[in-house]
Amino acid sequence: MDTSKAFSGFSVDNTSKAKEFYAGVLGMKLQEGEMGTLELIIANNSIVIIYPKPNHVPAEFTILNFPVSNIDEAVDELKESGIEFLQYNNESIKTDHKGVMRGNGPNIA
Repeated sequence: MDTSKAFSGFSVDNTSKAKEFYAGVLGMKLQEGEMGTLELIIANNSIVIIYPKPNHVPAEFTILNFPVSNIDEAVDELKESGIEFLQYNNESIKTDHKGVMRGNGPNIA
């Protein structure tokens, strides 16, 4: 196992939309892989595989986290690109008017 390079992956129902979002909206490096997959290139040239799945069900948990130096600027920029942030107000998660959870560990949007 010492020489293996671990990777992660997740399914989507539409790889064209995934490509548009990750490369077009977020500006991330993406390449087409085998069998209709996409390869999202993240830090240290690590790869996250995005694969098509006809009966895909969206995850009910966070798949990827992207640390940024200024979360407010990042949220504002993403909102300008048309991204909508979910608002939470329950016992375990409370977000502010921007959709950012603050003060309970790292700030998360």
